Amino acid sequence: MPSRTYSSPRVAVLADSDTRWKWGALTAYRIQSDIRLDGYLLRGRATPTVRQLDEVGARADSLREIRGVDFLERMKDSVRSADGTRYDVVVLACVGGAVQAMLHGLARAWRGADSRPVVVTGYVGVVYEKLADGLLLRHGADVVLANSRHDADRFREVYRGVGADDGSVVECALPFLGGDRYTGAHTPYTVVFAAQPSVPESRADRSYLLRRAVQHARKHPDREVLIKLRSKPGEHTTHIEELPYQKLAAKIPGGLPANCRLVYGNMGEVLDRTDLMVTVSSTAALESLHRGIPTAVLTDLGIREVHGNHHFLGSGCLASWDELDAGHRPEPDPRWLARQGVAADGDYEQAFDTARARVTALRDADRLPPLTPYYTARTAPGYLPGILARHGLDPHGEPLAGHADAPEETGGLRRVARETVREAARGAYRHGVQRVAPAIRRWGQL
Repeated sequence: MPSRTYSSPRVAVLADSDTRWKWGALTAYRIQSDIRLDGYLLRGRATPTVRQLDEVGARADSLREIRGVDFLERMKDSVRSADGTRYDVVVLACVGGAVQAMLHGLARAWRGADSRPVVVTGYVGVVYEKLADGLLLRHGADVVLANSRHDADRFREVYRGVGADDGSVVECALPFLGGDRYTGAHTPYTVVFAAQPSVPESRADRSYLLRRAVQHARKHPDREVLIKLRSKPGEHTTHIEELPYQKLAAKIPGGLPANCRLVYGNMGEVLDRTDLMVTVSSTAALESLHRGIPTAVLTDLGIREVHGNHHFLGSGCLASWDELDAGHRPEPDPRWLARQGVAADGDYEQAFDTARARVTALRDADRLPPLTPYYTARTAPGYLPGILARHGLDPHGEPLAGHADAPEETGGLRRVARETVREAARGAYRHGVQRVAPAIRRWGQL
């Protein structure tokens, strides 16, 4: 069997959006030290731009954009390589359907190989919707990371509920928690509203939240109110943003007050100056709570599964803009924090020990068993083929005829010559998402 490189493990991270790249890369550094990290950005709607990658801040030794079938071909070549380019670990930081497709594709690509990499996957943040769907699409990886004790219990329950092996579930924490502890008010006192691309969804609800943030700024002229946005116009994130806050802000009567502005940038840097974090259900709330920053999860639009704020039941953080206007500062429940893996009491640095030990043990194993996802042509014959086809694979995980033969684009992450064409295509797509699709939905309700 080919020897493994213990001093410098090679890790491949496949990601399909800016936030998933951040999760995947930082997870790789958490669970294996002194690694060589090769990043692969899955080509699609949410492939991050250079600006988004810079904002995320997660670094790699190499980074390229790639199609799913080409990634699988690289992984196939890797296990048969004798020149030291074999991967020890592959992190799949993608939406559930893409993870499932890659698991089937990798199972085919590594069939008959003497050894293979350890496959790791998980979630980028709070899991508040499609729990069973997303988990079963991730089943088959060697390690399915859960970001908290709460999630680990739920994940195992889902797998046991369908008779699937739950041994892959490993408890850890979100890899991007950190930063200095909050020690007291800044000058000026800074309130940050962390906006989300798709929560809430309607124009009325998004306009309401923006209006309340602006009103808070006007009621408290001694405070600075920052509206933290995920992306600039034209960029995509993990979720589609049909109604960007930039456009809504442009319609505020009289414009934004002097002490209220839109901001971008790394969330950690924004939190460095935050005195009160306000959101509907963003993962930024967990980052804020980890630092001990007062954090409010809004109840103005109800506590509803569709908004994800039901995840914070029992946290002590639920509050309305009226309460915040009156000076309320939520007090989080320590037991809730501990169960969510965000208590900054010294335990965080040990949160990845179990995952690190599991991955290391799997790397050291003489031979790993074949990847065996729960979904197969027998268990999900009406579901799985469609998922695989969307990623260029047939029901057996083989590249569809003609798909793999199409030439792969070469060069760097994004070539300037292609950027203009791609931006034009994105402009058309945005018009469809932001204008045409909502109109069609409204017509359907008549």
